[in-house]
Amino acid sequence: MGSGRRLRIIRWTALFAVVAISIAIVLLPEEQATQLERFGYPGIFLLSILSNATVLLPAPGLLVVFSMGARFAPLGIALAAGSGAAIGELSGYLAGFSGQAVIENVGMYKKMVTWMGRNGPLTVLLLAFLPNPFFDLTGIAAGALKMPIRQFLLWCWLGKIGKMLLVSLAGAGIIALPWITNLLAR
Repeated sequence: MGSGRRLRIIRWTALFAVVAISIAIVLLPEEQATQLERFGYPGIFLLSILSNATVLLPAPGLLVVFSMGARFAPLGIALAAGSGAAIGELSGYLAGFSGQAVIENVGMYKKMVTWMGRNGPLTVLLLAFLPNPFFDLTGIAAGALKMPIRQFLLWCWLGKIGKMLLVSLAGAGIIALPWITNLLAR
């Protein structure tokens, strides 16, 4: 089998996996997600993988991290949830790597590709840290631009751990984050 054909098969497989994972996570019953919480840090890790593996579909991962902040050590939560989130974000990276991104003509995606082209690691770090709905576009752009996967994971992991630490500290009542409090009030 030629290398071009092998690459096409890998890309189509990656795209199929991303779509299947996103659908499965959205359809995951809430009771099953709640049961994972009972498993402590490993449960938080798994929930974080699942809630971050969706591409362009919202999942309530930060709310779980916030609520666990009152029950577990915030640093432990940050490490478990941040590590799971970074692994989950590989779905967006794989969608971009597949070369089949259906959002290539979306203005925000074009801006993301420009930012990633200028300073990919800093873009990944900052957007992984900030709560925003555009991080999937960051992963897709990183994959499409063929950013080394280790580099993507490192900067994503650092940003996600920082974000998860702040959210778990807020859940523990150590700091106040008005945006998460407003989200919970809805």
